[in-house]
Amino acid sequence: MPRASIVVPSRGGAARLPVLVASLRAQTEQDVEMIVVIDGDVDDSESLVRRLAEDAPVRSIVFPENRGRAAALNAGFFAAAGDVLIRADDDLELEADFVEHHVRLHEEAPRGVIAMCRDVFPETPYARAYGIEADAAIRAAAFETSSDRTWEWWSGNVSSTRDDFHAVGGYDESFRAYGWEDVEWGYRLHLLGRDILIAPGFTTLHHGPVTSAAERFERAYASGAAYAKFIEKHGAVLPQAQHSASLWNTLVAATSRVASSRSVGVAGRLIDRHVDRLPHAVGHKAVALGIQASSSAGRRRSGR
Repeated sequence: MPRASIVVPSRGGAARLPVLVASLRAQTEQDVEMIVVIDGDVDDSESLVRRLAEDAPVRSIVFPENRGRAAALNAGFFAAAGDVLIRADDDLELEADFVEHHVRLHEEAPRGVIAMCRDVFPETPYARAYGIEADAAIRAAAFETSSDRTWEWWSGNVSSTRDDFHAVGGYDESFRAYGWEDVEWGYRLHLLGRDILIAPGFTTLHHGPVTSAAERFERAYASGAAYAKFIEKHGAVLPQAQHSASLWNTLVAATSRVASSRSVGVAGRLIDRHVDRLPHAVGHKAVALGIQASSSAGRRRSGR
């Protein structure tokens, strides 16, 4: 039985997986297995993983068709043999002591572990106007989160013990669209009574961040709908923002009322074309407005 298992949900990941597996080979902790769950093989990822397995402890589980990220995570974790179960998305590059660090944190105390990643952006208008600054701000905010709310950050670089995973149960496979299947699992770990640590010291790189406003708005819309599903299941367990009648909140509300799943992408592409021509502060605000309005629209329209 390995000390740790890394489960990687992947779809269309053939171009991303070699970097991840190369970083697996360089780990200081070698008593580890990696399970890549291919959620419908659209780019012959299965053959790639077979070749990579010639000199790395990696294997695949292949779904014949797309079943969603939650199903992929469940298949991987229920097949895993490690004492510590780590989730890593297929666009990560692991630092050499990544596995050792996760394992050590679980040896110290019963807990869930969240490791923040640093986004690696290509040169795009979105990255310059918003993405790079937002990434730094998000990581800073995570480390300031109170201990009773750290579960909100459960995402693509996290770990639990094998026993805790089975006590919580699998990811909720009814979350089929983008977002919140991970946070929802983190919330159930929190309900189990486990402390959830946002751990300092990780330097994991994320090579697949959002690169355009169009993609970011579309994800925000889908995530807003998934958030509404979370609230339907668990109630209003997250602190509700108090929306004052400020100009900004009025603008977000007005924009969200006319937003739809199609229009948010159209608006994002328009911003992508023109944001470099705007003063930086104005461009940053334009992207922020689109994200907040898209998320609000997704929440409101999810039940329709």
